[in-house]
Amino acid sequence: MSVAAATVERSHYRTEMGRAWYKFSGNKLSVLGLAIVVVVVLLAIFAPLFAPYPAHAGAFVDFANANKAPAAPYWLGTDNVGRDILSRIIFSLRSALLMGMMVLSISVPVGTSMGLLAGYFQGTIIDSIITRITDVFLAVPPLVLALAIASMLTPNLTNAMIAISVMWWPWYTRLVYGMASSLSKEYFVRSAELSGAEWLHITLRELLPNCVSPILTKMTLDMGLVIMMGASLSFVGLGEQAPAPALGNMVSDGAKYMPEQWWMTVFPALTIMIIVLSFNMLGDGIRDLFALEDKS
Repeated sequence: MSVAAATVERSHYRTEMGRAWYKFSGNKLSVLGLAIVVVVVLLAIFAPLFAPYPAHAGAFVDFANANKAPAAPYWLGTDNVGRDILSRIIFSLRSALLMGMMVLSISVPVGTSMGLLAGYFQGTIIDSIITRITDVFLAVPPLVLALAIASMLTPNLTNAMIAISVMWWPWYTRLVYGMASSLSKEYFVRSAELSGAEWLHITLRELLPNCVSPILTKMTLDMGLVIMMGASLSFVGLGEQAPAPALGNMVSDGAKYMPEQWWMTVFPALTIMIIVLSFNMLGDGIRDLFALEDKS
């Protein structure tokens, strides 16, 4: 590629990115959601720098400052053993984001692959097996299935991720199956078949690219839901264990001291709500962006 061609390509790329940002920024709530997500990610990555008392994220005890109400220097108060709530919330963002990323990194490839196979081989035994298995998983309430799986495993963060991943992939299978079933009847797929392309080429090069936008939108929306699901498991003691900070665990521990020490429960619960809401607002913006691109 010549220098001139490379320059033109970079200019075209910057133009497309500018157009995408202009469309996305038209939704102010989505921009707010993106800003909150960026702040959460930065707080999680640089938690030792932002947390006022990094040592409080571990096995720390200071009974002299236990049950302090929100005030300087403990702006969100302290828990029943004197640990700073703000510091523990900041460190708990790490496990929350890790939960979301790991669950989706497992569920999305598995669910997408099965959906593509079932959609392309619609009406065959492959379609029947995949759709029946998917229907069985979808018939059970997600939280109940996750609790059942997590209760059979040792309570920790890794097993909580496994439990949620097992019940999360069917949603992507159903989403991709519907799209692949429709796309497999299009002319470009028939043309690829007539040219001698194998099923692996057709599913990965013809069907998958046309499913990317709804998958990305759902991933963004699901990130907050997975974090909330992980907090639910942690709330009942099936997630990350003490003394490591976890939002669900903090809500559960603080509930024992309601309503006198309300800050021990309210602030971690608000953090969960803000994270879920921010990912939902970001997902709405991404969905609208892809919808506008499809119309243009």
